[in-house]
Amino acid sequence: MDVKRFQLIEWARGLFVVATAVIVWLQVRGFESLSIYDVFPLFGLLAFGLMWTHYVNGAFRRMWKVKKPEKDAYWAVSTGMVLALIILHPLLLNYGLVRDGLGLPPASYTAAYPGKEVFLLLGTVSLLVFLAFELRRWYKNASWWKYVDYAQLAAMVAIFFHALTLGRELSETWYLVLWWLYGVSFVAAVAYSRWHDKKSRGVEHGRTEK
Repeated sequence: MDVKRFQLIEWARGLFVVATAVIVWLQVRGFESLSIYDVFPLFGLLAFGLMWTHYVNGAFRRMWKVKKPEKDAYWAVSTGMVLALIILHPLLLNYGLVRDGLGLPPASYTAAYPGKEVFLLLGTVSLLVFLAFELRRWYKNASWWKYVDYAQLAAMVAIFFHALTLGRELSETWYLVLWWLYGVSFVAAVAYSRWHDKKSRGVEHGRTEK
């Protein structure tokens, strides 16, 4: 597949993720009397969905042998959006909790979401892991960077279950099915990419040995 066609598919996939998240959010929250507690969940759905496209796009890029361009517009725009969204998502929540007199986490989480504190803390830890990805431009070639990549995968899984447990939008059957499709395809994309990269390294090693 040529690069331009692949880029169109990337943008279409990203727009699909954004559109479905906004649709289910409006379906659940409506337009009237929206509070901070209604707005911040949308940012979480969008952030996860866009990060999901990065893993799926990577797998398809390998499968279809499409070289990543030096200046990848979709990557630049979507990673910028993800960074803003993963900061705004907990920031708005915690601002609302402090404003309402519940204080800072973890005490505020216990007061607002009794029995679900673990899943909220998973979200906080995942945020820190995702922010660590911003160091990639300086340390991506370091021997220890692979552990940051592993942590990113764990954080994606944590956010998947974080949303399943806490997200009202997941009460809509059609979006719940879509969310599980995101989860299954994420695992498949990661598994394929790892297998492909390992196979490619093996081929290159074999050529070197010969």
